[in-house]
Amino acid sequence: MEAALLSFCNWSTLAVCAALKLPQISAVLAARSARGISLSSLLLELAGFLVFLRYQCHYGYPPLTYLECPILIAQDVILLLCVFHFNGNVKQAAPYIAVLVCSWFTLTLQKWIIDLAMNLCTFISAASKFAQLQCLWRTRDSGAVSALTWSLSAYTCATRIVTTLMTTNDFTILIRFVIMLALNIWVTATVLRYRKTVIKTE
Repeated sequence: MEAALLSFCNWSTLAVCAALKLPQISAVLAARSARGISLSSLLLELAGFLVFLRYQCHYGYPPLTYLECPILIAQDVILLLCVFHFNGNVKQAAPYIAVLVCSWFTLTLQKWIIDLAMNLCTFISAASKFAQLQCLWRTRDSGAVSALTWSLSAYTCATRIVTTLMTTNDFTILIRFVIMLALNIWVTATVLRYRKTVIKTE
């Protein structure tokens, strides 16, 4: 029973993550605008995924417990390029991507660096969610923000809480997913709230 639950959580997470950012990317392309999307939120999320992936690889955790990270990083990079494109300058993305690539190699130069980065990863990822919330509160417009993407993110956090408890039982990772679950639900609710406001106004 436990093995079946673990397998379901792992594979459903991978399946969801394979298409997680596609509704958001599609919404941006359809609107031909990055309105409502926080650039700082996206960059912080990318940093969080990068640290999380590097930490899991470094300590040799089962690949199925983090295989969605490379998929999410690739989708975030595409979304980042879309945001820069619709904001008028794709070339501005280059320095950010270069920093992320360099970080991949520097994170494991010393054990204390990757451990510290992982402890900070929760705050980085939480900051990305708060940056998106602030953007929504400021504009009071969910614009091209996809509620589906954020709700799917909440689902993957819930499944990862289960898989972490059943495999590595790493407390740092567990706390990260619990906090991310709560914040993803909050962002989803905020997106839906401002979408309803726009519909009523129209």
